[in-house]
Amino acid sequence: MDKINIDFTEYKTYLTKKFKYRKRYIKEDPNIIKAIIPGIIKKILVKEGSKVKEGDTVLILEAMKMSNHITAEKDGTVKTIFVKENENVKRNQDLIEII
Repeated sequence: MDKINIDFTEYKTYLTKKFKYRKRYIKEDPNIIKAIIPGIIKKILVKEGSKVKEGDTVLILEAMKMSNHITAEKDGTVKTIFVKENENVKRNQDLIEII
């Protein structure tokens, strides 16, 4: 039996194993660009320390024989590039950090 606290009132409850071992929600970092689909990094167009503006293409991700231009979501400076050209990436993998 577990206890849960709602508005400073403690209740006894039975939590299922599925609930206890669920994948926890992690707030996404708005500074990190993630892969929208799995694919191959064809070209990285920026370097660490480069200044970018919102909408600038930072890399090209090829998926299903289509080139996807991944753009900066805000103005800033490229802090970290997590991938290399010709690297396979998974969906939601970190690609670039812009601060």
